[in-house]
Order: sequence, then structure tokens, then C-alpha cells
Amino acid sequence: MRVLRRAVKIFLSVLACLICLGVLAVTIFGVQGYLMSREALEKLPAEEMAAEIRSMEHFTAIDELPEFYVKAVVAAEDQRFWTHGGYDLLSIGRALWNDLRTFSLAEGGSTITQQLAKNEYFTQEKRFERKFAEIFTALAIEDACTKEEIFELYVNTIYFGSGYTGIYEASMGYFGKEPSELTDKEAVMLAGLPNAPSAYSPDVNPDLAWQRMRQVLRCMTEQGLVTQDDADRLLA
Repeated sequence: MRVLRRAVKIFLSVLACLICLGVLAVTIFGVQGYLMSREALEKLPAEEMAAEIRSMEHFTAIDELPEFYVKAVVAAEDQRFWTHGGYDLLSIGRALWNDLRTFSLAEGGSTITQQLAKNEYFTQEKRFERKFAEIFTALAIEDACTKEEIFELYVNTIYFGSGYTGIYEASMGYFGKEPSELTDKEAVMLAGLPNAPSAYSPDVNPDLAWQRMRQVLRCMTEQGLVTQDDADRLLA
């Protein structure tokens, strides 16, 4: 019994040390991330970033996009996009657990707003302080823009593979039509590409592109956005 008590005491001491180290690490990386974000936003405020993107040729507003495409992107990329404030604690927690379990930074739990912040302000390098910077910058973007504007900025600047950047180029390049003319099947295809554009590009690997379509439709059915019959029809 004495040995057991001693073992429990040692375990609790080690656990307390690990918690303290974790809190310290979060504090350090959080401060570094805040400073990175502040520096980036001083150079290019969120309002100016948004204005630059809107001034791009062929900028596509959300009311020029098929509703099915909007639903597909949100379902696949950030299902709580319309309700969160720029970051999603559930997604971050799930990604953190998977990263700790695999000893990697493979998952980031990024929202659409965070991805916009990362693409417009930071590098793709996976560092903890950059992740915090991404979150702080996402908060600033959410303060400066509406959700609809954030969605527009995101889909007009992301890479779709095969040299196409932005939803207009992707729609014209892959299907020879403007975004407003996309069919539901084409909309699902494009919604899935930015996750891994070089791998999922139908020009490069149509089989993987098809598998990604199935994943997007599965997300949509799980979230009640389409019925299973409709999903099967689109894949038929």
C-alpha cells in the first residue's frame, strides 16, 4: 500500500509538472503569435487586405456563386463557419489530440478565416507560434468583415490545382464556364480541391478527385445538407 501511494504521488507530481510546462509553452507561443499577428496587421490591416482582393480582376461575389457550392465548401472545410468567431475550439482540440498522438503537426484545426489569415499574412510553415498568430489575425478579420465577405475573400484567393487560383479561374479552367453556371456535381468537385489541390486536381488524378468528391458529399449528408439519394445521384 505504501508503494502504491508513493507511485500515485510520483505520478501526480509528474502530471503537475507536465501541466505547468504545457501552460508555460502555450503562454510563450501565444505571446510570440500575438506579436507576429500585430506586426502583420500593422503592415496590412484587414480592411486593406480585403480591399486588395476585391479589386482583383474576376473577383466573384458570394451572390454569384451557386448556393450548393457555398454549402459544399463550408461542409468540407469548416462546418461551424457561420457561428464561430474565427476559430473553432472543437476542431483545434481534435487536431491537437491527433498531433500529440502522432507526434506531428499534421492537423491544424484551421477555420476558413484562419486559412485566409494564413494565406494572406503568413507562410505555410508549421510552427506553434504561427498557429497562434493565425488565430489572432483571424479574430481581426472577423472584426473587419462579415462572414459572407470572408467566404468571398477565401474562395477568390485559394489554389485549386493545375495553375488555377481563385474560384473564377478554377471554374473557367476546369469546366469552361463562370462560377454561377456550375452544376451541383461541378460545385462539389471544386469544393474539395483546395484541401490538397496538387493531388486532387482532376487534370492530374481524376480517381483521387472522384474520391474527394465522395468525401465532400459524405460531409454534406452527415450535416443534413443533402440526402443520401441526392449524393448517390451526383456520383452516379
